Amino acid sequence: MHPEVLVPISLFICIAYSLKVVVDAYARRKIVESRGSEDMVRSLLEGETMRRRNASLHWGCVLAILGGGFGIIQWMGVDNVTPGVIAILLAATGLGNLLYYAIDRLPKA
Repeated sequence: MHPEVLVPISLFICIAYSLKVVVDAYARRKIVESRGSEDMVRSLLEGETMRRRNASLHWGCVLAILGGGFGIIQWMGVDNVTPGVIAILLAATGLGNLLYYAIDRLPKA
């Protein structure tokens, strides 16, 4: 990929992520300062932690299976994009989502 395309895209992603981090930190600060009960603040912060863990698990499953899909395409020796290649990648993405769903539904210890 050409640097004149890659640099603006990565800059946009970095700016968007920085804004997200700042807004999340501000929201956490407001929750802590809100003079609510300690149990309410703790449950809100624990819920946020659980959502982050689930998001990490979700994307980890999807990207691991998608990486396997790319490996299958490489193993098959395909050099150009065909409907079959797109189907393999879409199927891998779907399998990653299903794997996440199955793991998320396991009984919690």
